[in-house]
Amino acid sequence: MHSKNSNGSRAAPVRGFIALCAVLAMGLGLMASTAEAAPFVYVANSGDGTVSVIDTATNTVVGIPIPVGREPFGVTVTPDGKHAYVANRGSNNVSVIDTATKLVVATVTVGNVPFNVAVTPDGKHAYVANAGSNNVSVIDTAANTVEPTVINLGNSPVRVAITPDGKHTYATNLTSNNVSVIDTASNTVAATVAMGNNPRGVAVTRDGKHAYVANAGSNNVSVIDTATNTVEAATIPVGTSPRGVAITPDGRHAYVANVISNDVSVIDTSTNMVVGTPILVGDSPFLVAVAPDGKHAYVTNLASNNVSVIDTAGATVAATVPVGSNPVGVGIVPPPPGIR
Repeated sequence: MHSKNSNGSRAAPVRGFIALCAVLAMGLGLMASTAEAAPFVYVANSGDGTVSVIDTATNTVVGIPIPVGREPFGVTVTPDGKHAYVANRGSNNVSVIDTATKLVVATVTVGNVPFNVAVTPDGKHAYVANAGSNNVSVIDTAANTVEPTVINLGNSPVRVAITPDGKHTYATNLTSNNVSVIDTASNTVAATVAMGNNPRGVAVTRDGKHAYVANAGSNNVSVIDTATNTVEAATIPVGTSPRGVAITPDGRHAYVANVISNDVSVIDTSTNMVVGTPILVGDSPFLVAVAPDGKHAYVTNLASNNVSVIDTAGATVAATVPVGSNPVGVGIVPPPPGIR
């Protein structure tokens, strides 16, 4: 009888310990699930030839910077989150990063002075703006090889953006003051649209109806009607020397990084007017990307070697994340399930 009671007294704490472990495991599982759902931000550090990776759940850099080519300038992440493509301005190539291992798995030679890269919605092709050779290279992402057709554009193409249906690519030509519209089915230029002075950043709305172009030399933004490839009547005054532009997922706002006035302008896309006061960020804000949930915008500050995280609801800087030297490009997408 004594023995039976002794076993029972020992069993109770064991059952309690097992139950506690189960609760902890459940809690950790929920935490992991939440963390895995958070997207990562990839930042191209042009000054030291690396890419920093920011975990948006904590707004901290994870791991060590990833070495890529010389002067990485533009970065984009594939729609499935499995790879990041980095345009290396100084080495005339594109580095392909495996986001699971954080390693470069391919290096693709493209044109001269590649500034930027964008991936089609189906993930099958990457379009690279080569400012030094006045053209666009097209990478087959399955083989990571350049297709034979080279698309000749205006002078110094620096940014590219692809429509949500994947049918057209918009490329800003910095020194010819226009935008080339590429038909992705034929890889030919379907239209050329006159812009303001020194067009740089370009972003297409989620519904595909408009493209917003930042004119660095005119201190304004032009809006292209993509159905007709004509510019809407009024330009939108923003800060000094706008470089990057990004559209929120709901399409209601465009965020514009102004490199000389050190701020970000927010445009209401329903009225095409700037709302609120400019958001002060770091020194020489260059490019901007908006998180998939629309709650935060990430701005690379070239001269202060960090990234400003803007709370889009409050229009305030919620965090500042130190990265590498002279950050320029920024890309963001949710990671595949299970990848940390």
